[in-house]
Formats: sequence, structure tokens, C-alpha cells
Amino acid sequence: MGDESHGKDTLRGKVALVAGATRGAGRGIAVELGAAGATVYVTGRTTRGQRSEYDRPETIEETAELVTAAGGEGIAVQVDHLDHARVRDLVERIDRDHGRLDVLVNDVWGGEKLAEWDTPLWEHDLDAGLRLLRLAIDTHIITSHYALPLLIRNPGGLVVEVTDGTKEYNDDNYRVSFFYDQAKSAVIRLAYAQAHELRKYGCAAVALTPGWLRSEMMLDIYGVREENWRDALEKVPHFAISETPRYVGRAVAALAADPEVMRWTGRSLSSGGLAQEYGFTDLDGSRPDAWRYVVEVQDAGKPADTTGYR
Repeated sequence: MGDESHGKDTLRGKVALVAGATRGAGRGIAVELGAAGATVYVTGRTTRGQRSEYDRPETIEETAELVTAAGGEGIAVQVDHLDHARVRDLVERIDRDHGRLDVLVNDVWGGEKLAEWDTPLWEHDLDAGLRLLRLAIDTHIITSHYALPLLIRNPGGLVVEVTDGTKEYNDDNYRVSFFYDQAKSAVIRLAYAQAHELRKYGCAAVALTPGWLRSEMMLDIYGVREENWRDALEKVPHFAISETPRYVGRAVAALAADPEVMRWTGRSLSSGGLAQEYGFTDLDGSRPDAWRYVVEVQDAGKPADTTGYR
């Protein structure tokens, strides 16, 4: 099953908001929702005319163009999701233009440059840590506060809270930094709480994690491109289990098109786990199951070997 494997019109007529779609998982999700025919509002802080503190080249306009090229309609809107008024205005625009919101993806993150890895709480820069929490958690809460009244107008709505790690894994493992650990576990609980509140409206909320993501930033860190990403395996052998951002995008598109999506509400899910359920693949036709691999191979201290895991 390859790039053209899933239906082009499973989400035709649906409206999605991917908050934090400039790059990485957000961009991959937006493109795959577009490939399924959705109208996708893509938000972020970096445009062709202004960069965020990340100071990276990816822009929301590029993401919107990729959505449209994939078969949907991409609409780029510059939004800082800590700015209440900007988020409110965004939702009012979606309501004015379409009168509905079927999928909300809370993917805002922005904390990579703030996290001090393997640094205890008392040594970590406190302002940076608290800023990380605001970017990772407050943005999601603010966006849902304004967007959910529009989403609940129609049964079948879906909220996807994007995080790093499944509940099972995060409950059992310290996640590299105190503030990072708090952020990624809190987002899982955000999904659980929203699921409780949305259930009576026939709408679902889930937490979703990609595996080891070959984001633009990760490829840069390893000095490779998507075309030659395997060149990084000599230095980082377990990177062999990695996946493209489009893989988690296909997970979201599959959930959004599932008429029985309520069976997942409140749960913590992964791209690899949902691939087994729905049958989609990554762009290369494989089905990496990163979180099972991390536990059974990487954390177990075994040599890198993806046999049986992709």
C-alpha cells in the first residue's frame, strides 16, 4: 500500500483546523486531511514574511499549498495560540466561512529550544520551563475553549491532542526533562477530559502520538534529508524505526473518516497502533510500530533491528 492507497474523498465537505501546522506532525496531518478531501485551516506563527522564535524556513503558506496540492483546500492563517483574541477571531472566521468544524487537531508545541535535556528541575531554567508548559498546554486549552462550541454543532466531530508517547509508556518512563515530561503527559489528560465533556454531543477526543518522527528539525539535527535519512543510522541505529510526518497524518485521516470513531474516545493512541487497525502505511509502504519497538528493543538494550516492527 503506497502513497495513493486511501480514498481521496473520505473527508470531502469536512472542515478541519490543524493548530500548529507549520512543520513536523502538524504539516503531515494537514496534508493527509487534504488528501482525503478536507478543507484545512493551517495555523502557526511563521509566514513567508515573519519567522517565529524557532527561526526556521518552513511556513504556514507552504503547508496550505501542500494541502491543496494533495486534493483538499488549504487555508493559512497566522495565529499565536496563546493570544485569546487571535484564536477567537480564527474560529469566528471558520464559522463565518463554513458554519462548521469537524476536526480539531491541537498540535501546537514549540518547546524544543526551551527544553534542557537530562537537566533536573532545580537546575533547569525556570522561565524557559514555564514557557514550555504554556506553549505545550495552554495553547491547546485556549484553542479548544474557542473551537469546541463550533465543533459540537454536529455529531461526529473529532478532537486530536497530539503528544509524544502513549499513556502507557509515559506512565512508566521519565521523559528526558521535568518540564517535557509534564507537558507530554498533561496533553494526554487533556484528551481524556475533553472526551468526557464531548461524549453527550456525539463527538470524540483522543490523544495521539507519532513514533520517532522524521521532522524537518530532526533531519537537520542528524544532517540528512528525507531522501537519504538512512545515512544517519551509522550514528543512531535505532533511528531505523523512524517514520515520516505523513504517517501520523494518515492516522488522523483514518480516525476522522471512521463512522465508529467514538470507540476510541478518551484513549491514548499511536500512529503505529492505528496503522494495524486501519491498514494504512507510511509513504514507503511500511508500518513502523515505534512504541512497541522502543520498549522491546531500544529500552531493552538490544541491537537495532526493526524486523517485525515495520
